[in-house]
Amino acid sequence: QTLLQGIVLLPLRAICITFILLLAWLSASIATCCQPGRGFQPLQGWRRRMIQTTLSSLTRVAYLLMGFQVKVKGKAANLSEAPIFVAAPHSSFFDAIICALTGMPSIVSRAENLSTPVFGTILRALQPVAVSRQDPDSRKNTVAEITRRALSRGQWPQVI
Repeated sequence: QTLLQGIVLLPLRAICITFILLLAWLSASIATCCQPGRGFQPLQGWRRRMIQTTLSSLTRVAYLLMGFQVKVKGKAANLSEAPIFVAAPHSSFFDAIICALTGMPSIVSRAENLSTPVFGTILRALQPVAVSRQDPDSRKNTVAEITRRALSRGQWPQVI
């Protein structure tokens, strides 16, 4: 009976997660379509709310379909209290759970990830701080960009 459940559940979960991923891509595409100052100015108004609510909800549902139930104890610091949010050790795909639970903050990601099909569009909607591994000044530029966003008084989302 357990084998039969696995044979049925695995493809069903895969189909549902693929559908959620496509919905996330569509939401990210709509939110960033015709965006002024693409990537250099923060998302405002409905675009920012759409990313925060839609992508956060879809990510939570995807993890629920994968069998993860996350219970939050306590309350994460909001943007005015902590413009920079640290997640450690930052070594797995579980970091996306933290992003979903904290309202989809901006992340620090390597620049190559932005060109990945589907995931790149979703990542661009989060307005990441892109790190180029080929640029010798990358570390200095990344610190400067994180500092600029942290001091923006709420114009940019939290950086994780």
